[in-house]
Amino acid sequence: MIRLGLRLTLSGGREAAARLAVIAAAVALGVGLLLSILAAINATATQNSRNAWLNTGTGKNASSQSAAKADTDPLWWLLRADHFDGRTIGRVDVAATGPNSPVPPGLSRLPGPGEFYASPALSKILHSTPAAELADRYPGHQVGTVGKAALPGPDSLVVVIGHSPDQLAKQHDATRVTSITTVTPSSCNGTNCTVRTGIDSRGIKLILSVAGTALIFPVLILIGTATRLAAARRDQRFAAMRLVGATPRQISMISAVESTVAAVIGTAVGFGLFHLFRTQLATVNLTRTPYFADDLTLRTSNILLVSVAVPVGAAIAARIALRRVQVSPLGVTRRVTPRPPRVYRVIPLVAGIAELSYAIGRVPRSTNGQIWVFVPGMLLVLTGLVIAGPWLTMAGARVLARLTSRPALLLAGRRLADDPKAGFRAVSGLVLALCVTSAVVGIIGSLNAERSIPQAGRTVAGALDANYVQGFNRTTGRQIGSVPPLSKAVLGDLNSVPGVKGVLVIHTNPLGTTDPASRGLQGSVTPPMAGLASCTELAKMPAHSACASGAEAASVTQNYGSFGTYYWQHWPTAWPAAGISAQRLARLPVQEIVVATNGSTSAIERARTILANTYPDQDVPSTVREDHAERGAQLAGYQQLANVVILVSFPIAGCSLAVSVAGGLRDRKRPFSLLRLTGTQLGVLRRVVLLESAVPLLVVAVVAIGMGFLAAQLFVQAQFRYSIRAPGIQYYAIVLAGLVASLGVIASTMPLLRRITGPETARNE
Repeated sequence: MIRLGLRLTLSGGREAAARLAVIAAAVALGVGLLLSILAAINATATQNSRNAWLNTGTGKNASSQSAAKADTDPLWWLLRADHFDGRTIGRVDVAATGPNSPVPPGLSRLPGPGEFYASPALSKILHSTPAAELADRYPGHQVGTVGKAALPGPDSLVVVIGHSPDQLAKQHDATRVTSITTVTPSSCNGTNCTVRTGIDSRGIKLILSVAGTALIFPVLILIGTATRLAAARRDQRFAAMRLVGATPRQISMISAVESTVAAVIGTAVGFGLFHLFRTQLATVNLTRTPYFADDLTLRTSNILLVSVAVPVGAAIAARIALRRVQVSPLGVTRRVTPRPPRVYRVIPLVAGIAELSYAIGRVPRSTNGQIWVFVPGMLLVLTGLVIAGPWLTMAGARVLARLTSRPALLLAGRRLADDPKAGFRAVSGLVLALCVTSAVVGIIGSLNAERSIPQAGRTVAGALDANYVQGFNRTTGRQIGSVPPLSKAVLGDLNSVPGVKGVLVIHTNPLGTTDPASRGLQGSVTPPMAGLASCTELAKMPAHSACASGAEAASVTQNYGSFGTYYWQHWPTAWPAAGISAQRLARLPVQEIVVATNGSTSAIERARTILANTYPDQDVPSTVREDHAERGAQLAGYQQLANVVILVSFPIAGCSLAVSVAGGLRDRKRPFSLLRLTGTQLGVLRRVVLLESAVPLLVVAVVAIGMGFLAAQLFVQAQFRYSIRAPGIQYYAIVLAGLVASLGVIASTMPLLRRITGPETARNE
């Protein structure tokens, strides 16, 4: 039987070859997507492990390391964030106290005073950028590059700067460590370490798992549709073999061989597609940095799972598809009307919604637990749509047939009511794509609405904010931390930079006036105290620059450099006057400096370098745009993933639709030919074919869109306690374009109808 099955598969003529090619292509696409998702999860974990060393010396990491490595020479360690042209630079200042001080990964030795190591990407920028914009921030000269073992991605910007112990010991955030941490950010639980930098690989694993489920399901529909090509001809062939003595087991073996051969070929091609496009996949910026291509690897368990599960699944699907022939081979030729679907088909859909609803308030803390909660719920919703689709199609078809008297509508309605499974099968892929798109738009839209930051104008976005506050005293309302006032020379240097429009210095507040934009912080005994600023300097700022009439100084809000661009900030139209002279104000310590620029890279970076060198023991200032980008970086990655899901789902659904409609026409060419012989016009038949796909598409699409948004609402409410927001115009454009393209795909098969419904097709053999 295996030899016969191979012969029928490989030597069955053009029809068998076409079917084999389509099934193999569908399997290859599914395997390629699945392997890409598994490789991305593995690469994210690898990136996460390379971030571990940057968390050295933070909180409980420092104490645990000192206790564990007390016999080595301590290493002074200070991690800070620097910026250049909108990108974050990880800056690590180190000072060895002896020859046995620990060395970070990626370095051949520790840099001495006046030496530094830079990552390859940062080295290129240092050599191509004027020193006043970047290199002048790093004392000394470069002695080497940071190796791959310390870099999350190929474009990571990292610099390790050497100092003497006396220099670094004076900086308030510097700490002494005796080992480099190897605890990944995702492994920290708040008791064994503290995280300052890293990626949320657990959250990304959850999002990738949900997105992978959404992507694979349309591919499975395409595979199922492809396997049904020429289903009527195959059923007749297998029924004839049963009638001449073949057993059900033998028929199952032949069909399993045919499907398994296609699955094996498709699996092999899928592995080839993954390796072919792995370099392009590495450029996806889901974790704030692209992957190293070598990190996109597959574990042995991944390879074995895909290599075995796909062919086995194809064989099982083939056996299920032959249940009609196994029960009654004569029933294939009689072509009796199948039993109509029952209302119980909506039970899985209801179960999926119920499962997601039950998760509200009961979400497990572990990522794996969340995956086991949300992925089965999403699978139930998508599976429920597939199972309930025929019943919904039948209901819509019966209403259509009852309310119309037009021939095309009547024929389409009767045919759909007679076999709603076949009618829904053609559009099932597109229906799932609409459901997936609605769910993705609902989830990402709600996250963007709750977490994203409104886009600021160029001058506001390019303003440089140096905030030197280290904390807040809730009892007194005062901010903790300040720096000495700017000297006239430094202030002159800043104002002389081309592109700098003004410098605002916000001082400490001996007057005790209250922050005019604050509504009070939870747990505070007294309201937050304002900062004091010169109205002359305020007038040069690009936003919120008005003082009370006639005032020389004003009480301004804490963190003025955000310019009120966060959705929770509500600032007054004018800052209240402060009773202090300009001379006394200039002598007060400084808590914040804001430099207004024209938004050019040169102006921003030159001003940043001046401030970084003026206060070398403080954090490097950042622009409003950079602060926004840092907070929204992960959302941008999720948005990119959502776009991939949408852009991939619709073409796959379109392929399923084209294959299903074309295959359905070939399976029904004899009935259509008989209708033409009885006088039915070709135009009527074309409208029938169009309506047979359009009716289930429109009927079930409404349910699918509703289920997608409902699933999104339940997911974000359970996971984030948000509510989804109404989609923007882009969503409606995508849905409309998808529906129009689907109708275009159906219309493209119309020329085939004339060729396959000629008089010769209706003859009896």
